[in-house]
Amino acid sequence: QETRSNEESTDESEEDESEEEPKLKYERLSNGVTEILQKDAASCMTVHEKFLALGTHYGKVYLLDVQGNITQKFDVSPVKINQISLDESGEHMGVCSEDGKVQVFGLYSAEEFHETFDCPIKIVAVHPHFVRSHFKQFVTGGKKLLLYERGWMNRWKPSVLHEGEGNIRNVKWRGHLIAWANNMGVKILDMISKQRITNVPRDDISLRPDMYPCSLCWKDNLTLIIGWGNSVKICSVKERHASEMRDLPNRYVEIVFQFDTEFYISGLAPLCDQLVILSYVKEISEKTEVECCARPRLDIVQPLPESCEEISSDALTVRGFQENECRDYHLEYSEGESLFYIISPRDVVVAKERDQDDHIDWLLEKKKYEEALMAAEISQKTIKKHKLLDIGLAYINHLVEKGEYDLAARKCQKILGKNTELWEFEVYKFKEIGQLKAISRYLPRRDPVLKPLIYEMVLHEFLESDYEGFATLIKEWPGDLYNNTIIVQAVVDHLKKDPQNRTLLQTLAELYTYDQRYGRALEIYLTLRHKDVFQLIHKHNLFSSIRDKIVLLMDFDSEKAVDMLLDNEDKISIDRVVEELENRPELQHVYLHKLFKRDHHKGQRYHEKQISLYAEYDRPNLLPFLRDSTHCPLEKALEICQQRNFVEETVYLLSRMGNSRSALKMIMEELQDVDKAIEFAKEQDDGELWEDLILYSIDKPPFITGLLNNIGTHVDPILLIHRIKEGMEIPNLRDSLVKILQDYNLQILLREGCKKILVADSLSLLKKMHRTQMKGVLVDEENICESCLSPILPSDASKSFNVVVFHCRHMFHKECLPVSNTVSPVQFCNICSAKHRGPGSAILEMKK
Repeated sequence: QETRSNEESTDESEEDESEEEPKLKYERLSNGVTEILQKDAASCMTVHEKFLALGTHYGKVYLLDVQGNITQKFDVSPVKINQISLDESGEHMGVCSEDGKVQVFGLYSAEEFHETFDCPIKIVAVHPHFVRSHFKQFVTGGKKLLLYERGWMNRWKPSVLHEGEGNIRNVKWRGHLIAWANNMGVKILDMISKQRITNVPRDDISLRPDMYPCSLCWKDNLTLIIGWGNSVKICSVKERHASEMRDLPNRYVEIVFQFDTEFYISGLAPLCDQLVILSYVKEISEKTEVECCARPRLDIVQPLPESCEEISSDALTVRGFQENECRDYHLEYSEGESLFYIISPRDVVVAKERDQDDHIDWLLEKKKYEEALMAAEISQKTIKKHKLLDIGLAYINHLVEKGEYDLAARKCQKILGKNTELWEFEVYKFKEIGQLKAISRYLPRRDPVLKPLIYEMVLHEFLESDYEGFATLIKEWPGDLYNNTIIVQAVVDHLKKDPQNRTLLQTLAELYTYDQRYGRALEIYLTLRHKDVFQLIHKHNLFSSIRDKIVLLMDFDSEKAVDMLLDNEDKISIDRVVEELENRPELQHVYLHKLFKRDHHKGQRYHEKQISLYAEYDRPNLLPFLRDSTHCPLEKALEICQQRNFVEETVYLLSRMGNSRSALKMIMEELQDVDKAIEFAKEQDDGELWEDLILYSIDKPPFITGLLNNIGTHVDPILLIHRIKEGMEIPNLRDSLVKILQDYNLQILLREGCKKILVADSLSLLKKMHRTQMKGVLVDEENICESCLSPILPSDASKSFNVVVFHCRHMFHKECLPVSNTVSPVQFCNICSAKHRGPGSAILEMKK
């Protein structure tokens, strides 16, 4: 009794609870097959890439298309069809039945062969290239393996290939090799040499060969797969080396893989480098504790040298599986399409490799939306069933259902892309669940742009509950996304409730900026003392708006304000700034000080004012200002410094005004700093000042010590020592005298050193001059006599001539030189002597 209806799925993996994806998908072959199997039972089937051929227990052969529709029907016999064989072209068919009938005929031609044997014929196999005239061959298997060949006069000639080892129950013909199985094992015949090249005995001889038949399958022209009982062998046909042949066949078979399975094998098929195995399963019933037939299994395994690795395993629900035996199942396959047909008496199931659509189906079923989306992206050109957008929307809905709103919103960016309708739909969906904030960060801002209402709706949501988030969106979003007037009014309404809220005020200033109402924005920024106020002024050239707000700017950040005002002098004049700061002298000083640092002359009309400002707010910079300024009125400055008793500044001013003696007196009396007084005297380098300094210090022992230690290089210390009164106690006098002597010795050494350097340099220059004067002088046609101004060399080179050349490079004919009145034979250049210059001076001048 069937436990499942016909509409139920034909595959049911025992690993339903696992996360491992199945490798195959299953469907029943319906349409005409359903109609056939309601009245009859399937006994065998052969698969061609163009059609299917199904044999039944009532002796019928049906040709079907790949959907299971009947295209042709043949009444071959009243009893069971044992085997159907097709050639590779699909134009010729061989059929054998239980009553011994064998037919080989052309599906599209009148060619036909009929034969009836006295025993059941279990197998028939036509030559793979039967369509060709010289390959008109087929084999039949009963008690003997017979080869039929069409010869002369179109007669069919039989010949026995093998007999004597029981019924032949399976034959597979591939290329020039025929493999068959009888009760003893599997043989392979080479049709070229007509030699049997191997015998592979079956492992478990206890199993009845008629109940557990051998399954044969050629993976390629040289690889045979054998399944019998629970044993699998993969054999490779190889060429024997010539040196090993002797009387042996020229080919041999090597078993490259061999392993056992858990269940009995009903069929085999290759799948790339893996194997598909159809298994017959028996199990113990939990209720009756009796062994019964279970659902057959379709496994994909990876062969290993002595074992196998299971890739997938599916238990199949086929109609009437409880009544079937191992021999009732068959596995056929279509090589080009990886289709596997599981044939049982009352059902035909097609197994297909799962494609990318199936993979995505499984991922969606397991709620692995992220992986499904990725798989669809990779294969979007090949998938037919699924759409990337549909998967993405399902993923978003799944995330929303799980409460992962932020992730769902983030995925909207990638999934919705530029589809404004979907964006708006999703935004309203997030609004319904109260999660507008989650999607706000991911809303598109450029290409595409949604309706302004969408952005306004999000901003209102933040404005009601999150001022900081609202401010962030206003900063990040371009101002043209929404109606600025509406949002400004909403912010103003909220400020009525909380007028001092800095976040709202700052956001309102930004909104005013977007709306180009810069004046209002500037007022808010200045009220808030916001750092962006200077950037706003620069960016939008708001200098006309800040003419009456200079004090506010200076109070906020005097450094930045002054730099900005000075950088834009042409827009806000110095006079205007000074005028605005009149009531804030401390800020006025900061501005004028920075102005003076940049340019000593630009603010010269305010230098007099600056004296008071420096004196009041920045005395450390007063003296540098007095030194650097050339426009400062010295009398005014002296008056202010004297009023405030600024000694250093007064000293500087007195010295600058030429009253050095008063300045020195002030240093000595007010500061009582002998070092400073000495330094001042050194700067002025005036003998009278030194005299005043000595007179003032002569009755002050500490001052005398300071003078003795410092004036040795400027004034003769003897003048000071002679004036020291007898008996006056002077601190550290010995050390001071020693220092004076050391300074004197140092001066002597310096003089001697300078003298040596001078002598050495003089000698060096003398030698250089001598070397120069010893060198030859070039005389050519271009030179002239300095006296007669004619060429120095005669036109006739054969005539003798005398030339005098001086070190100064002046040249004379000898006869042109005046006769010397002196006894000395030394002659001097008339030209250089007239200029009162010594010999060689012209050379020195040329070198300079």
